[in-house]
Amino acid sequence: MKASELRELSPDELQQKGQELIEELFNLRFQLATGQIGNVGRIAMVKRDIARVKTIAHERLLQSGRQH
Repeated sequence: MKASELRELSPDELQQKGQELIEELFNLRFQLATGQIGNVGRIAMVKRDIARVKTIAHERLLQSGRQH
């Protein structure tokens, strides 16, 4: 998912997307441990998406703090 797409989400949607990605990462790691994973590269993509979500959430927090 692109950062521009994430920036369009509301704060609640962004938090929900982050939770979904964390759950997906857990499931991918579980599949890796049991040898059932088909695309190992998906783990890295999900990790990057989680980092994007966290970065955008942090940017918004800093932005709201400066305005008040």
